[in-house]
Order: sequence, then structure tokens, then C-alpha cells
Amino acid sequence: MRIVFIGTGEIGVPTLRALEKSEDELVGVVTQPDKPAGRTQKITAPPIKKALIGSGPNANPVEGSPRRAGIFQPTRIKDPEAIDQIRALAPDVIVVMAYGQILPRAVLEIPKIVSLNLHASLLPRWRGAAPIQAAIAAGDHETGVTVMYMDEGLDTGDILLQRKIDIWPTETGATLHDRLAQIAPEALLESLRLLAAGNAPRIPQDKSLANYAPKLNREAGRLNWNESAETIERKIRAYNPWPGAFTELAGGNLKIFAASIIDLRGKPGEILRKNRELVVATSDRALSVTDVQLEGKRRMSAAEFLRGRAL
Repeated sequence: MRIVFIGTGEIGVPTLRALEKSEDELVGVVTQPDKPAGRTQKITAPPIKKALIGSGPNANPVEGSPRRAGIFQPTRIKDPEAIDQIRALAPDVIVVMAYGQILPRAVLEIPKIVSLNLHASLLPRWRGAAPIQAAIAAGDHETGVTVMYMDEGLDTGDILLQRKIDIWPTETGATLHDRLAQIAPEALLESLRLLAAGNAPRIPQDKSLANYAPKLNREAGRLNWNESAETIERKIRAYNPWPGAFTELAGGNLKIFAASIIDLRGKPGEILRKNRELVVATSDRALSVTDVQLEGKRRMSAAEFLRGRAL
């Protein structure tokens, strides 16, 4: 089958590589335009583009790839020119994963067979832009990847198949992102095999079980010490690395990457220990903070941070 892959984020790279090596024909890749990134605002290619062509002028295509698909980077995928470019590729299937723009009906209807989306949750739970962080912050015990038939709604399409994994007690947003990225290729390739054989299931989502994980911004990482220790600890893990959990200190925000729950009590936000160990009270117990970064400084252990700062 002729495949067009549409994606931007790092989570889609293993799936792109799998398509490159598969028996299907990857005829085109659509990703976001290169954008300024980092403190220097250097123009940087999105991860999908880097994976396909490399980051240097003489870079090789994806390792093991027998061919290189064309790359398209429209500013807006709903523009007529972008739609015409995709239509000209005559795909049988469009595959979307972490693209960052909503696809209009005109694009969804291009492929001869279907448009599929790979979503990083067990739909209908955690529709929306930040399902990985939401699952950890909520204390879910499992999550996974859903392959669904695309419609014009927000992750509302019928389910083709799902692959589940357990969420570890120490899971962070980064580790769960990477684990989901690794199970996505098999889920997609199995879906394509079922479509080719003509026996792919189509299971409507139960709308009564749906909830949403909206797009996160930096302010979402602000910690509220009036919440329980368990709630705050989960948020610290969920928001590592993005958007980053933080609390306010005189002189700047303190980003917190890791903490453990201990059985101490005090006024929420009160620093209970501050010599070799940074312990902060919550609404019920306390958190021993172990890994931090003060605004404008490098990341360090809490013990190292305390040696250089009086609280």
C-alpha cells in the first residue's frame, strides 16, 4: 500500500522508521516547518524531518531504509496547496502521529482506504494533546497506544486496535513517552496488515467514558502545596521534562525533577528540613525533594543546591 506519514514529534520517529523498512511504500512525509528553538533561537528541523534525512548536509536517510520519501512542510495543512500536494501522492492510507495541527476533511478523504491516527492513550480515556502526562498525574495503572480511524472530531474516531502497557510507579513523562514510542510501530504495522486483508475491526468509542487532556503550558507545572503529597509527587513525575514542575523561591522559580513521599507533617509549603535534605510539607505529609534546578542555573541534587543557598 502507498502510505503518507504525517507527524512532527519525537514519539513518531520509531513508527516512521518502521514504515521506511516495511513492505508498504512510503510515498511522502508531511511535518511542521523548521522553527526557532532553544535560547539561541536557532532554526531547527522537527524530529521527523531529522529522522528522515538527518541533521547535516551529507546525512544519510533512516538507517536500513531502501528509499527516501519526499518531505513536505506546509505552514498550514488546510491550505489548498498543501492539500493538492498530498492528493498528488495518491496514498492508499494516511498515517498521523503527533503532528500538531488538525487535519481538515479535505485531507482525511484523500486516501483510497483510510486515514489512521496513532494516539498515546487507551481511548476514549485521555483524548487531547497531553495524554501521557495526564495518565501519570491521574495515577492510572495502565496506558497504551490506540490506532483509530480518523474523523473531524478530537480523537473521537472508531478504534481499530490498541496495545497496552503498565505505568511504572517511578514513571516520568519522558520514560512513558519513550516506551509508547517503541510499541507504536507494531500496532501500526498490524493495523496495516488487517486493512490489507480486509478484516480490520472498527469499534466505536464509548462516549460516556471519554475525558480530555488539554495542551499544557509552562504555568501548568506550578505546584500547589495544598494538594496531597501523592498528587504532587505524581505531577512532578508527569511533568518531567515538560512543562516541568516548579515552585516559587525568592530570586526565581525552582524546578523540581524528582521527590519522594515521607511521613512528616507541617503547614503546606513549609520547609521542614533544609540542611542536607530539602523537605517540604503538603496538605497531608511531606516530600523530600532530590533533584532540582534554580531558574538560570544548571540542574543539581537538592543537597548541592542547599550548600549554596540559604532558605
